Amino acid sequence: MIQVDRLQKTFGSVLAVDDISFRVERGEIVGFLGPNGAGKTTTMRILTCFIPATSGKATVAGYDVTRQSVDVRRRVGYMPENVPLYPEMRVREYIDFRAKLKGVPRKERTKKVDEVLDRCRVRDVERQLVGTLSKGYRQRVGLAESLVHDPDILILDEPTVGLDPIQIREARKLIRELGDRHTILLSTHILPEVEMICQRVIIIARGKIALSDTLKNLQAGAVIALEVRGPQQKVRGVLETIEGVAKVDGRDTQDGLAAFDIRTHNDRDLRETISQRVTQNGWTIRLLDLRRRTLEDQFIAAALSVEERET
Repeated sequence: MIQVDRLQKTFGSVLAVDDISFRVERGEIVGFLGPNGAGKTTTMRILTCFIPATSGKATVAGYDVTRQSVDVRRRVGYMPENVPLYPEMRVREYIDFRAKLKGVPRKERTKKVDEVLDRCRVRDVERQLVGTLSKGYRQRVGLAESLVHDPDILILDEPTVGLDPIQIREARKLIRELGDRHTILLSTHILPEVEMICQRVIIIARGKIALSDTLKNLQAGAVIALEVRGPQQKVRGVLETIEGVAKVDGRDTQDGLAAFDIRTHNDRDLRETISQRVTQNGWTIRLLDLRRRTLEDQFIAAALSVEERET
């Protein structure tokens, strides 16, 4: 649904997006991540036809964002970080107005407006002035506006910024529900949110793609952390004889402890077997924990790798 090929954007002497390429397939919810100033919002604005690219090509729903911008806009719902609402209009009036601008046929307009009012849970404030709404309700109105023409693709830039924990939970649930009918490109700094919602992530740093992979692949590679009060070499020897253990790495510790990071074949959880073998030898276990790689680990490593290449 989204195809980006060697996209580049400069603002004077500043290179904001540097020759990036990626795809988003139909039905995917993809997290588009990166540090501040990485080029995420610039890329989203290009994809939604708000600004032109300097070079490269991008197509959305099969339409070129430069040559067929009207067709792209008909098929995309865009929610920027700061939603540009009209505070003097009432909620229903505003969404109906936006539906007209987006070309929703008159005979379908009332139905479409009613549908997004319900889906985005703003029915109870439909007669209220937008300017009197809380931050959470304004975000929901912005999302309703982006959905009113039933687009194939949703591009959401920090949709939960400024919300309280209850509102964030409701927004996450809504985005997951929207994923059943829409392809979604989601930008956020809240990494646990990505782990809860997205199937795949694209990490951008300094305008370059630093990493693109599925969450399943990124979270693979579990490590069993072990701390034992016993002789390090003997403990290591026992661990290496356990069936399913792929690699045993020692770690420096204090207080006479032997510490290890244990990797297993196919990420098997061998904690019970390890515990039995260690205690059979009369050694005391102080720590035995299964640690999976987090998205935060991947994010930091990817961003740092780009910075190291650039310096």
